Amino acid sequence: MDIEKDLIISILKLTRNGPVSSKIVKTDARVTSEMGEKLLRKMQNDGLLYLQKDVIEADSLQRLKLAVNAIHLGADVENVSNFLRWQEFEGIAVIALERNGYNVTRNLRFKHAGRRWEIDIVGCRKPLVLCVDCKHWHRGTYPSALKRVVEEQVERAFALSKALPDMKDKIECAQWAIAKLFPAVLLLVTGRFKFYDSVPLVPILQLQDFLSQLPALTDLLKYFTKP
Repeated sequence: MDIEKDLIISILKLTRNGPVSSKIVKTDARVTSEMGEKLLRKMQNDGLLYLQKDVIEADSLQRLKLAVNAIHLGADVENVSNFLRWQEFEGIAVIALERNGYNVTRNLRFKHAGRRWEIDIVGCRKPLVLCVDCKHWHRGTYPSALKRVVEEQVERAFALSKALPDMKDKIECAQWAIAKLFPAVLLLVTGRFKFYDSVPLVPILQLQDFLSQLPALTDLLKYFTKP
């Protein structure tokens, strides 16, 4: 439904910096006041936003759900993702990991083999170390694009596995006797593949399910061990 899709995009665009008047949103989306009000009430009932006294407010999780809904309605992934703040995408991942007992480090920087490396999110729950690359937008799921993204994340996870023994003051898992490091890529929406070269490609709103299943999947996924 183009009207609903356009309204969601306007909400995402206009709530990036906080609450906004519903009148402004409806004007931006070019929908009638009656239709806009009907759709906004529906979204509120679905838990996608807060609507009070003609003011729209959406928290980070709601904005992610709105973005996914817009894409399911036919919106362009990259266009929708441009209206999401990087911090809210990454922040939802951190919350999910912490709620599942992981000790989380964001934007971990380290050196190995004469190079500087950075991993968006590293989650540690003994003996698992999840090395996450957050791709809050992507231009498609063609094998060539996935191959590049996955290969780069595999390189980062491998480099971290080698550098880990010298990082005891920087990250918890460096002190473990046994650590298994799993590269993973976090996306906004489901693509054509759930795994590529045994590396999981996880939609952000399915991260909780993935974390619940991870202990049973470890032997099927690519991982590196601490030396």
